[in-house]
Parts: sequence; structure tokens; C-alpha cells
Amino acid sequence: MAKMIHSMIRVLDEVRSLEFYDRAFGLKIADRIAFETFTLIYLSNPETGFELELTVNQGRVEPYGLGDGYGHLALSVTELRDEHARMTDLGLNPGKIVELNRDGKLFALFFFVSDPDGYKIEVVQRHGRFQ
Repeated sequence: MAKMIHSMIRVLDEVRSLEFYDRAFGLKIADRIAFETFTLIYLSNPETGFELELTVNQGRVEPYGLGDGYGHLALSVTELRDEHARMTDLGLNPGKIVELNRDGKLFALFFFVSDPDGYKIEVVQRHGRFQ
């Protein structure tokens, strides 16, 4: 059976991205592998075995165009409103909290925040299918 292990995004500024993912989600470097023209940095936390792979291409100076195909990454949290307040206090500018209902019941409670490269990250309350 297949097991999802990581998702990769390309980032322009390694230091800026590492600081964001640590401050926003407590993701720490699990591994860092440098090659001649690029570096792979794997981020994780004790909550899950799934990792975020940051790819830093050496010499890149132009921001990456995210295009219209990228959707978002998603992370679940125990207390969404607390996380929203914490990120606001850190100056990370999270979006408004959205409550999505279906058939008169809560389906999802979430907000989005953008990383330094403009990638959207959904922060969703642990509830129902979003554990």
C-alpha cells in the first residue's frame, strides 16, 4: 500500500522560509541535503511523519510564479481560534476564520495564511474528517 511521505515546494529564501514554518507551525529541520545546484530541506514535527520538503535552487533571484494550478497545503490544529490569535500576534497576517457548514452541521472551521513565497496554507480545526 502506498504511504504519503512529503510534499515539495520551491522557495526563494531559505532563512526566511525556515523562520516562517517554525514560527507558524513548529516545523523543524528533519534533514538538509545539499547538492551542487540545489538544497533539499525536510521539515517535520512530532505530530506526524509527513514532511514538507523545501527546495532551494542555488542562484535563483526571481520569485517563483505559482501559476493557477497550485491549491494549498493543509494542517490541522486542536484550537483554531488560539492559533489564529497566535499567528496574528506574530504578524503573520492570517486570513479571516471561515465556518463551512453542510446539511446544518459544521463541516470545517479554517483560515488561510501565506508563506513568504505566497503559498497558501489552510489551517483547519481538528473535527470530523480533518484530524
